[in-house]
Parts: sequence; C-alpha cells; structure tokens
Amino acid sequence: MATVTASTPRALPTGLLKHRAVHKLLLIALAAAVLVPLANARWASGSWPAALTIDLTKPLTSASDWIINNRDSHPLFLYFFGYVSNAVVISVHAVYVVLLGAGWAGVTALGALVAWRVAGVRLALGTTAAFLACGLLGMWVPTMQTLALMVVAVLASVVVGVLLGLAAGLSRRMDKILRPVLDTMQVMPAYAYLLPVVLVFGMGVPAAVLATVVYAAPPMARLTALGLQGADKEVLEAVESLGTTARQRLLTARIPLARKELMLGLNQTIMMALSMAVIASVIGAAGLGDRVYQALASVDVGAALAAGIPIVLLAVVLDRVTGAAGDGTEGQGRAGWAYALAGTVVVAVAGRLLGRLDWPDAWTLNIAEPVNRAVDWMTAHLYSGVPVVGGTADWAGHFTTWVLDPVRTGLQGLPWWSVLLIVATLAWLIGTWRTALTAVLAMAAIGVLGVWTPALDTLSQVLAAVAVTLVLGFATAVAAARSDRVERLLRPVLDVFQTMPQFVYLIPVVALFGVGRAPAAAAAVVYALPAVVRITTQGLRQVDPAAMESSRSLGATSWQQLRQVQLPLARPALLLAVNQGVVLVLAVVVIGGLVGGGALGYDTVFGLAQGDLATGLVAGAAIVCLGLVLDRVTQPTERRTGKGA
Repeated sequence: MATVTASTPRALPTGLLKHRAVHKLLLIALAAAVLVPLANARWASGSWPAALTIDLTKPLTSASDWIINNRDSHPLFLYFFGYVSNAVVISVHAVYVVLLGAGWAGVTALGALVAWRVAGVRLALGTTAAFLACGLLGMWVPTMQTLALMVVAVLASVVVGVLLGLAAGLSRRMDKILRPVLDTMQVMPAYAYLLPVVLVFGMGVPAAVLATVVYAAPPMARLTALGLQGADKEVLEAVESLGTTARQRLLTARIPLARKELMLGLNQTIMMALSMAVIASVIGAAGLGDRVYQALASVDVGAALAAGIPIVLLAVVLDRVTGAAGDGTEGQGRAGWAYALAGTVVVAVAGRLLGRLDWPDAWTLNIAEPVNRAVDWMTAHLYSGVPVVGGTADWAGHFTTWVLDPVRTGLQGLPWWSVLLIVATLAWLIGTWRTALTAVLAMAAIGVLGVWTPALDTLSQVLAAVAVTLVLGFATAVAAARSDRVERLLRPVLDVFQTMPQFVYLIPVVALFGVGRAPAAAAAVVYALPAVVRITTQGLRQVDPAAMESSRSLGATSWQQLRQVQLPLARPALLLAVNQGVVLVLAVVVIGGLVGGGALGYDTVFGLAQGDLATGLVAGAAIVCLGLVLDRVTQPTERRTGKGA
C-alpha cells in the first residue's frame, strides 16, 4: 500500500502530460511568453491600431450611388432584375387573388383537409381553430397577405435550397465551397442585407420576398445535402448494379431515401420565412408583419399581440403539418387527396354563392384594449416601487450596472492582441489549429473593418444574455427531462416563444424594462431559451437507460445520477445547446438596437433607415465575423473530425 501511495504523485504528472489539451496549453503558453512582450511594447495602448484598419466608406458609397443612378436605365436592371421583380409581384398577387377568391371558408377548409390527410383529425381541428382565430382577431385580410407572400417565398427558397443542396450533396468540393456561403447567409442579420436588396429592387414585395429567400434557403440546402450524403450505401449499390444512370439513381433512390431530411428542410424553411414576416414589413411588405411593425412604432402592445398571434398560429400549424408529412404518419392515397380537393372546392363555391367570401365584421373580437389595460396595470404596478424586490426597471438597472457594464468595460479594456490570444486559445482547446486560425482571422477582420469597440460592446451583451439563457435553460430542461408532465406543460409555451416574431418580444419588454441594453438582452433570452431547453431535454432523455439503472442500483441519488451520469453522457447535446443559444442570442441582440441596445445592432438599423450602405454592411459583416468566432469556440470540431491538432 505504501508503494502504491508513494508512486501515485510521480505517475500523475506523466498522465497529465499525455493529455492533448495540456500539450496545447503548453504550446500556447510558450507562444504567449514570446509574443506578449513584443505586442505590449509595440501596441501598449491596447486599442486596435488605426494603421491596421480599412475604410470601406468610399467604395461602398460609390457602389450605392451607381446602383441608384443606373437602376432605371442599365440593361442589368431592365432585363434581369426587372423581370425578376415583375415575376415576384405577379406570383404574390396571383396567390393572394386565389386566397381571396376561395373566401375564408374555402381557405379554412383547404387547411383543415390537408392537415387531416397528412396528420389526422386532431390536427385538422387545430388547423380549423387557428384559421378561425385569425378571423376572430380581425386579421383575416392581413393573414392572407402574409400567407401569399410566404407561399411564394417558401417555394422560391425550396427551389434554391434544393438546387444548392443537390450540388453540395453530390460533390464534396461543392460542399466545401457552399458551406461558408450558407454560413454567411444564416448569420448575416437581416437588416444588413435588406439595404442592398432595397437598393436594387426598391421598397415593396420583391425586396421582401428575395430577402426572405436569402434567409430561409440555407436550412433547405443543408438538410438536402445531409439527406443525399447519408443515403444507405447498400441500397445505392443495389440500384447501381441494375445498370441505372446517375440521374436514375438520384430520382429513384437518393431523393426517396432523403425524404425525411427534405421534409425537415421544408419545415425549417417555413419557420424561418415566417420569422422574416415582420422584418420584411420594414421594406414595404404588407400583412401581419406590417401591423406588428406599426404597433411597435406606437408602442401598442394590444395591436401587436393581435397581429402576432396569427403569425404564431400559422407557424404552429405549418410546423405540425410538415412534421407529420416528414414522418409519413397518415395515409396519403390519391383518392383521399381527390376527396379533400373536391371538398375544398364545394365549400369555396358555397361561400361565393352565399356572398360570404369576406370575414364578417360582426364576428371579430377586439383584444387590443384589454391587453393594453393589462400592460398599463403591469407598468404602473411592476415597473417600479414594488416592496422588497423592487420593480422591473430596478432589475434592468441593476443588470446593466452589475453585469453589462463590467463585462463591456473588461472586454474593451483588454489589449486587442490579448483578445485574439484568448480567442485562439479557446478555439484551439475545443477544436483544431484550423478552428483557431479561422476564429482569430474572423476576430481580426472586425478590427480591420474599424468597428472593434462596438463589436466588443455587442459581445458583452451576447455573453451576458447567453449566461442567463443557459442558467434558465438548463434548469428548466432538467425539470422537463425528469417529468413527462412538465414537458407536456412546457411544449405549448416553448412553441409560442419560438414562433413569436422577434419584434413582438420587444414591445412588452420595453413596457416593463424601459429602453436600453437590458431590454435587448431580455428579449434575446426569451428568444433563445426554447432551443436551449429542447436540445438539452432531448439530450438528457436519450442517455442510455442501462447506465441510469446501473447507477441507481449502486445507490446513487437523483442529484448524483444527474451530475455523474446524465450530464457527462449528454455532453454533445449540451454543447449544441450552448452553440444554438449563442447564435440565437446574437440574432436578437442585433434587433435590440431598435430599443437602445446600441453597438453593432444600432449601426445596422441606422444604415437601413438612412440608406447608408457603408455603415449597414460593415456592421453586418462584423456581426457575421462575431458569429463565426462564437460558433468556433462553442463547437468541438476536433471530435467531429476525429483528427488531432
């Protein structure tokens, strides 16, 4: 026993030195010992050197002026962009006319019958209730406007996404080329690319549809490529042995085998297109988004909720229908679809003959006034002066003073080269040297663009909001993973939070917390929380039951099972939850620029409002770089590749 005890201290350092992370830390420490004194001597001030920045104002302003001056005369605009714009306008108008022609009864019957054929009676009843609720809220016409816009935008997104997905799924080289393009399309804030779209197409429906396509096409492309790459090799070999051509194998084997991924891609495309409904209203798209945006401008919570509820209902219904279609849970025979179509036509014709195409005004319910009264009461009684706990305004002030300000001051007080060193260390520890190089170059690009200080301000808001999101999300997920009842109760709440337009969050948040960085962070927490809860819950529930039973048989308590079994085994899901929380928080902190969040979010919104291409695009590019950095330091690429550093 004495020999073993004596040898343990000598064996421990040897084991540590064999650990790959220790090797990385030693190399980083050696590099820091050499480079830090040199960097400190050369750039003692710590702020990003002006000599290392590039001013893009002049070239971007020149490009903006050229577009404005040639938009009505250059052949590119007349014979390409002009035709695209006309095609979009005609398509949206045609769908809108068909929806109005079918009347409220016909559209409701169509939605219910499609849901019945795909998912059964329960979802058909839910779909009927959702469409009727849109009418009861007095939002039937705006709902049809939004639905027409979404139909065209989703179809275009699916076509673009499938084409890109086919290219990436059938060619590894194209997959590598398209991956950064798709990353940029997803991370770039919508406000940043609204400006160039508006410059080319002007305010209106075409710009709104095309901006939605840019935002909603990437998930379709990614999942299409994933489905094609993951097709069963044995099935493909069997089909190839029959002498089929590459095209025949694609149509008869690869695409059918990727059906679930394709339907999931359609589902995600629809969700992202609907989330753009409000943002698209900023550039002239009518419908529910415009109602929400106008309510935001006048801080009318009731009107915003009345317009936001139909968006949520549409999102939930479409999510359930496309999810059921992907699972193939119900029969979809041709006869059934024929009966559904015939029933829709009968109901639509009956509505036209009875003169009931438009939703009756007498059947509307005004919820704006009672909601506004409730908000006024909450503002009067919760905003300040609450005994012991203080009001929401006090909470916002304390969060800003004790959390946001110190984090921002700390980040902005660090020398720029130390920030790069920290990013490199974190990225290399969790990934490979390529991961670290990508993260460092992305962080350095922010400084080169000349927005180092506001980027660190945005980063401080993201880090603070992510910390709150993870604490609340993990605690909620543990409760949901341990109780089926809690999970069932949470599901509709999470559905509403996840599908509610980002703009709608801002109105009650501002009413309760005022204007500033704290409200922007609060809205980001609400938006990111559902994804963190769902991913973490799923990861905890998928832990091997045998491992749980084994720990239970050894007398482990529930807390010990969670800490020593579930959390370690669910580590990949937890890391994914952290990654998604970071990305989603970043998306809303940017929109928080509208309510005093400042930093890069404000610059992006200011660029769109003032037509300042340089300010808007530079801030948007910096946000993309920031998102890339945060993605690289929260995703373990080394474990995905299985290669060492």
